[in-house]
Amino acid sequence: MPKAHVYLRDNVNTDEIIPARHLNTDDEAELAKFCLEDLDPRFASKVAPGDIIVAGNDFGCGSSREHAVWSIRGAKVSAVIASSFARIFYRNSINCGFLVVECPGANEKIKDGDELEINARKGVITNKTRNETYNFVPLPDFALEIIDDGGLLNHIAKK
Repeated sequence: MPKAHVYLRDNVNTDEIIPARHLNTDDEAELAKFCLEDLDPRFASKVAPGDIIVAGNDFGCGSSREHAVWSIRGAKVSAVIASSFARIFYRNSINCGFLVVECPGANEKIKDGDELEINARKGVITNKTRNETYNFVPLPDFALEIIDDGGLLNHIAKK
């Protein structure tokens, strides 16, 4: 069961997600080694495949680099839940086939290590640890199709 990695602050920027000093590659596995290192130096060593990042408002603000999404995806994180996202990060995530969930206040309810399940189509996060559910507005069907297809380029090729 995926576990939550909760960051109680707002404005986690793309330089904190993947510091600029590591932008010399587009290899997701390599980028994953440095994911969130300036915010949480232990993140890369404690994250497990399927885990979920939970944060406050304006997650992914700053520069428009796709590397931020690639580093998170390379770390095998299954989704980011945030109160809100920077518009370019949100769009880059969908275009890269990565699930982002806007759920205001989730980072105040979910605790680090809680086991979570996301139903992206129904708009429900289930916190298995606390036996709670949190509702969110689901992404539109076209965005979920892009994510399911592994990103915009794969989606276009499929059509």
